[in-house]
Amino acid sequence: MSIPVFDGHNDTLTQIHNAVGEEARNFLERSDRGHVDLPRAREGGMAGGFFAVFTANRGWEREILPVTGPDGAKVPGAWTVPFPPRVARSTALAYTLSVMSDLFRCERAAGGAMEVVRTAGDLERCLADGTFAAVLHIEGVEALDTRLEALDVFFEAGLRSLGPVWSRPNAFGRGVPFDFPRTPDTGPGLTAAGKRLVRACNNLGVMVDLSHLNEAGFWDVARLSQAPLVATHSCAWALAPSPRNLTDRQLDAVRDSGGLAGINFHKGFLRSDGDPKSPASLTEIARHARYVADRIGVEHVALGSDFDGAVMPDDLPDVTALPAVVEALRDAGFGEGDLRLIGTGNWLRVLRATWHG
Repeated sequence: MSIPVFDGHNDTLTQIHNAVGEEARNFLERSDRGHVDLPRAREGGMAGGFFAVFTANRGWEREILPVTGPDGAKVPGAWTVPFPPRVARSTALAYTLSVMSDLFRCERAAGGAMEVVRTAGDLERCLADGTFAAVLHIEGVEALDTRLEALDVFFEAGLRSLGPVWSRPNAFGRGVPFDFPRTPDTGPGLTAAGKRLVRACNNLGVMVDLSHLNEAGFWDVARLSQAPLVATHSCAWALAPSPRNLTDRQLDAVRDSGGLAGINFHKGFLRSDGDPKSPASLTEIARHARYVADRIGVEHVALGSDFDGAVMPDDLPDVTALPAVVEALRDAGFGEGDLRLIGTGNWLRVLRATWHG
């Protein structure tokens, strides 16, 4: 039986916008580049998802450095990645508007096959009639001013989800670094502007994504937010001790709020040694989903692929392999009702509780 999947996170819009030359592609046309386009999404049973707009640091190269112990010797299997510099608001604002325009133009060109959804009712209708449902998400809100005037404008344009930070500091908080092994307890929490942002999102009906946020920021959101806690693309820290993953205590808070953890497909967040260059199977996705379900209940598990922004397992070349992910979940003991919750049902429940409509 086919199980549709609503995906908690992808970087497809950003990758397509940044592509040049031979890498250029069109979301509405089938391609052998990247992980997602509409024809391949249809083939793989992807019913829609959160489409992230992410402003990268131009010219920044991720430098992986060894970790040394007190004796000066390298710690085996450990590394650290220095934070990239902050991004100027003017740069992020211009970039974000440009990628948002791409999404809206794509929706118009799709001729009804794709819709940017703004309410849970919109999403439910799209899931029922087969229209591909896209949620506009901003990952790292450097495009916003601290008075949050731009937030009102973005909301009216269709923004329904945001992550206050990517893995770098900004005016609203501090993201976790890409270190390994490390807990997400990596610094101070939300700034005063970040706390205002959470309250404003609650008032408007915008989902706050906790992926990339450090632990102090996570607990700030937990104290402030009236909405379910959601980490759209994070795995279990107990299985892979990356600061990008959720500790048991964080998972418990997600459960207690009625929220969700979307299992990330990135090899580095799935493997127990954090190595994205070593082999990994999509059974690792099922392993993390099984752990989270056993810890906090299947009603709090979803999928957040990180397609077009991460290194996929070796047997997951692109979105067309989503049925194999579902099969791996089935092999891990999830029944048909569980799979429908993980695929779409849990997202619908959480978004009904978060969005105002």
